[in-house]
Amino acid sequence: MGTQGRLTICQISDIHCGSPYFIPDLLERSILEINDLEPTAVVVSGDLTDAGYRQDFETSAEYVRRFKCDNVMVIPGNHDSRNVGYIHFERLFGERYSVIDFNEAIMVGVDSSEPDLNDGRVGREHYGFIRQAFAEAEDKLKIFVVHHHLVPIPGTGRERNIIFDAGDLLELLNDVGVDLVLMGHKHVPHSWKMENMFLVNAGTASTTRLRGNTRPCYNVIEIEDGRVRVFRKYPFKERELAVDFNAETHEYTRVGENVAQELARDPADVVGGGLPGGDPETGD
Repeated sequence: MGTQGRLTICQISDIHCGSPYFIPDLLERSILEINDLEPTAVVVSGDLTDAGYRQDFETSAEYVRRFKCDNVMVIPGNHDSRNVGYIHFERLFGERYSVIDFNEAIMVGVDSSEPDLNDGRVGREHYGFIRQAFAEAEDKLKIFVVHHHLVPIPGTGRERNIIFDAGDLLELLNDVGVDLVLMGHKHVPHSWKMENMFLVNAGTASTTRLRGNTRPCYNVIEIEDGRVRVFRKYPFKERELAVDFNAETHEYTRVGENVAQELARDPADVVGGGLPGGDPETGD
């Protein structure tokens, strides 16, 4: 159980070890803050490295080992699958598909990356694994973790990297009763509600590859008495509530979603796709 009797899950994403935009102080501070929360689980939702090279995986593994948590779920992102990087991922982090089962919730993570491609795909061959994992969850809160986003994220320019089989996957997740989807990839924190699912995108925790006025951040999810609250935490700074929903009634409040408004101050940034810190050719 997490802090103060709650189930607390911290999601950190897109740390990009090896990138010239990587800021070690931000990641080290994030790890210290997360450890202070004594979380039930930590999720690292992809793009641990910038190009999938061995030395960058070794660096990222050193950071991940600093989390003082018994339940750490790590999945790869598109950058991690470059240059046959998935071999290093499996050696250092294990399976690319995993399940963590708590008393109150079940969390299923899958690999959506394709070797040397920015595009994502889960694939029908993995739908059985997803369905079976959630079938055994009964009335627990159901959490799905994937790197690529399943719906477009505001303020990210031209949309090119939604999971290829997003429609089929969304139908599957809705069918098995998933409550919360945790994603990364675009470095822009945001959330959507679709049917009875809440889709939450994490920002980058430790790089300056930022769009508009977004800041480095990670997510803190607190689950208690059927209530789910997702906070956006800025290293060294405050945290803000992003989503607050009742897992049974699906009533919700969504706050702090001003990314698109901030970016809209310069329409050229939104339309053109060449946003500050982004990579229009190689993906986020």
